[in-house]
Amino acid sequence: MSYVFEQQRISSARVMVVGCGALGNEVLKNLVLMGVGHIVVVDFDIVEMGNLSRSVLFNRGDAEARRLKVEVVAERLRTMNPAIEVQTICGDIAYDVGLGLIRRMDVVIGCVDSRWARYCINRLCMRAGIPWVDGGIEELEGTVRVFAPGRNCYACNLGPEGLKDMARRMPCAGIIRRQEAAGAAPTTSIVASVIGAVQVQETMKLLDQKAIERGDVTSLCGKMFYYDGQHLSSRLLDFRAYDDDCAVHERWSPVLRSGLSVGMTVSEALSDGCRLLGAGQLELCLENDCFVDYVVERSNDCRTVVMCPGRDVERHIETDSKLRGLPNSALYQHEYREIDSTFPYLEMTLAQLGIPVHDVLHVVADSKDYYLEVDVA
Repeated sequence: MSYVFEQQRISSARVMVVGCGALGNEVLKNLVLMGVGHIVVVDFDIVEMGNLSRSVLFNRGDAEARRLKVEVVAERLRTMNPAIEVQTICGDIAYDVGLGLIRRMDVVIGCVDSRWARYCINRLCMRAGIPWVDGGIEELEGTVRVFAPGRNCYACNLGPEGLKDMARRMPCAGIIRRQEAAGAAPTTSIVASVIGAVQVQETMKLLDQKAIERGDVTSLCGKMFYYDGQHLSSRLLDFRAYDDDCAVHERWSPVLRSGLSVGMTVSEALSDGCRLLGAGQLELCLENDCFVDYVVERSNDCRTVVMCPGRDVERHIETDSKLRGLPNSALYQHEYREIDSTFPYLEMTLAQLGIPVHDVLHVVADSKDYYLEVDVA
């Protein structure tokens, strides 16, 4: 007897989709048509005219109004199924999505166009113990891979050279412009429909781990599905690497409910954390970013106060008339990656340090590692 997906299992599933471009549109559409009841969508971009040739959920009015992609897809998905629960995060997967939210997902689907974004998804999913499905497209080619804790890790597959090359990217918009400049019709929408369908199919399998264990279905984990639309061929390639010494897939467990919130001051968080853990001192580790209080011009030792997470320093530099245009080599940033009672800005909030809502904090209390989940308020 052929295998069938159980509707009850699908309707109760919680799936996060990172990226709302051509691939994300197809994945989201398919998830709703399959009956997934709880979807979290992550993207920081706006709808542009160039998106309309490849994204089924966007229209001209969205582009003219420069609407947020997450806002538009949530609206369209609810039109398809008014009963669906859609949560949106307008932000960057590297910094704005808390691990506490990730660990409540059943599967995460990556529809992103850079190695760095994939690396960040992988880091979060490995810490939370959640499988994720990656998709990639270019012209008439596409790939799908599945990564799961203990079995397959994206960072381990990259290797040393790949890790160095993470910043390189060719987004879908770049592919479209290249095709249009050559007088070609963009094919992104075609290959996105194929790859998006396979991603959702693999997600449905991951929702039923017992069926995978019994052999009723075969997961793509440890393999890569490669599709070549130009010659109408496909094949499976081995794609498995898992180094036990890789720090990226270190599991953050157990996670403790703490009562801490991103609205708390650093002083309050350190104090409450010590009380919760029965510790004499506590150190908060900023694992994904740093906090920068000032930058220094190397030539004259002149300091400029910025007071922001490291990811926002460049934006501050570009708005400062004295610093704008200076190369990175001309500046030095003074940063903090570990926060304890000696931190000079104890009245700042955790949110001001760049910690997102529902995050999990890595703390060291009396030389022992702990993981504390924070709330919104």
